[in-house]
Amino acid sequence: MRQRLAIRLLSSAALTAVLTFSTVQASHAEDAAKPAAGTEATTSFDPDTADSFAGAFLAARTADVDHDYETAIALYKKALMIEPGNPEIRQRLMISLLLNGNIAEGVKYASELKNDPTVERVTTIVRGMDAIRRHDYKVAEGLLKYSGPNDLDRLMNDLLLAWARVGAGRGKEALAMVQKMKGPAWFSIFKSYNAGAIALVIGDTKAARSNLNDAVTDKDGGATAPDTFMRAVMALARLEANAGNRQQALDAISVGDNMISNYAPLNALRASIEKGDKPAQQVTDAVQGAASVLFSVGAALNRDGAEDVVALYLQTANTLDPKSPDTLVLLGGIAEKQEQMNRAISFYKQVPKDSPMARISELQLGLALAQGGKIDDARKHLKALIDSDPSDVRSYLAYGSVLSDAKDFQAMAENYDKAVEVIGAVPSRKDWSVFFQRGIAYERLKKWDQAEPNFKKALELNPDQPQVLNYLGYSWVDMNRNLDAGLDMIKRAVDLRPDDGYIVDSLGWAYFRLNRFDDAVNELEKAAQLKASDATINDHLGDAYWRVGRKLEAVYQWNRALTSQPEEADIPRIKDKVAHGLPDVGDPKAADKSKNPEPNPAPAEPAQATDKKS
Repeated sequence: MRQRLAIRLLSSAALTAVLTFSTVQASHAEDAAKPAAGTEATTSFDPDTADSFAGAFLAARTADVDHDYETAIALYKKALMIEPGNPEIRQRLMISLLLNGNIAEGVKYASELKNDPTVERVTTIVRGMDAIRRHDYKVAEGLLKYSGPNDLDRLMNDLLLAWARVGAGRGKEALAMVQKMKGPAWFSIFKSYNAGAIALVIGDTKAARSNLNDAVTDKDGGATAPDTFMRAVMALARLEANAGNRQQALDAISVGDNMISNYAPLNALRASIEKGDKPAQQVTDAVQGAASVLFSVGAALNRDGAEDVVALYLQTANTLDPKSPDTLVLLGGIAEKQEQMNRAISFYKQVPKDSPMARISELQLGLALAQGGKIDDARKHLKALIDSDPSDVRSYLAYGSVLSDAKDFQAMAENYDKAVEVIGAVPSRKDWSVFFQRGIAYERLKKWDQAEPNFKKALELNPDQPQVLNYLGYSWVDMNRNLDAGLDMIKRAVDLRPDDGYIVDSLGWAYFRLNRFDDAVNELEKAAQLKASDATINDHLGDAYWRVGRKLEAVYQWNRALTSQPEEADIPRIKDKVAHGLPDVGDPKAADKSKNPEPNPAPAEPAQATDKKS
């Protein structure tokens, strides 16, 4: 309950409203701008063709919704040339510049808009950040004082203000200020980490150790802001290692590993300390400290629907600390979500080669190449990563994901066979996904005798993994084997992931296959609410409606499936159902017209830096 409250409070920042489209035009633009699957989301619009304010403005909003900031910037500038005093255009231009990483130009517009209350929170943070970047700490202090009602804004401004005071040579005052901050319970992790980092910068080892220990024992805070928690763990480990306390340093790392296992930077830090190294701290001055505040807040807010807000914080953090690998990787991930693969690739390529996150960025780069349609480049890149370190199981998962998307199931099976060899005779819980993906490869090759043991092994390693429960359970039902056990597995998967439309669809389709049509309708209606634009789910719901006599609704759902980008091979079958409906139950043609789908597996997430423990 506490974690959910924290998330709700964090999400209430005024900045969210500033960055949210609220006009009818933006809604229409988003529908018009949706890219085809597997393509880069761009408007493909030539800004020079816009010859009126309305044309430039609407085209800019389309590009904006499409996250094509380069085009949006050019079009907003053109609109501004036609109507120089238009406040909305100036606001949107500033935001687009900031989201595109054009911070210097964005700061210029932020200064011009400093008295505009609509974007006051944005302009204050951006101008304060720029003052810190320029080491003009007096100006930063004047800008960053906040007396408003929003908890997140107050937290962020106060922490940035504290770092400005560190930069001005008033570190003890800054430390006292952070320690005395008042606020809701979720403030604690941010306060403790920043107090510890400030104490490290000013050389107060005792205060640093005390505050960082508070941070790493704050489990609720770690659940709310895991990235900040891990920064605190690593700062404490580095402190102890540099003080000659090797075991205490390793103990701190163990605390982090208990919260988030297989975290690549933590693994690298452990190896460094075990060798006797004395690693440098990540935050060593006021500018990096301010960057860490913006990163921490952005990372804590990072969830579906908040990408623009998060990107704004991370772009400003990146301006202050351009070599921070976790910021670059997170920016790359956001660009991927926005289907801007070229931008994602650019971020991943900027990660320093000597960083512990370099391997992760290379893996994500390979996946981004594939998502951008550069399949051959992706395969070559990921295969080279496997060859460079055959012991890294993450590489096989990344390569397997690309092979799966390419439907090269034979190569996918061979890839996972090698991964299992690398894992050895005693796999651990984290290896469940290798066996799961290997099972999928063999199932798609119609080699069930080889597929089934892999699914069972995945469940043995991770008994409550909903995607595995869904896949194995549905496969059994579809083959008319182990019907009760299979249905129970799918039900467990739904209980674990009730908001996953694909898993709910599997339950509905299992009921359909068992001729329990009323139950099928109930579940498939839920799935269609969760994934309204999914062609397969709408197709399934149409079939279920037909079987319970709701034939007009069935035809509507089939038509809806046709407008939802179904697989090319499914289009003739769905069109035939629109024209003729379904044959009676028991007619051999019924099975041909009702799709017999493969279960929806979870996409592999091979390059993630973390494996959060449940």
